[in-house]
Amino acid sequence: MANTPSAKKATRKIARRAEVNRTRRSRMRTFIRKVEEAIASGNAAAAADALKSAQPELMRAAQKGVLHKNTASRKVSRLAARVKAISA
Repeated sequence: MANTPSAKKATRKIARRAEVNRTRRSRMRTFIRKVEEAIASGNAAAAADALKSAQPELMRAAQKGVLHKNTASRKVSRLAARVKAISA
């Protein structure tokens, strides 16, 4: 248990940041899921649109520190490859 005032403040800050990060991560996963569902349905146009909206969301998560930037880039790349595969 935190005893000093600075430790108590740090605990409060960590809790606030964790909540913000949880929200961002959840939002990012929702966008990814929409792309996955569009790919699964075989609808190339819907998949492309979903990817177009998911890409900035992933990069924003990376910028905000929820993901590493290479992880975000890898996820975008793999999703793009899968979308391209169904439209070919």
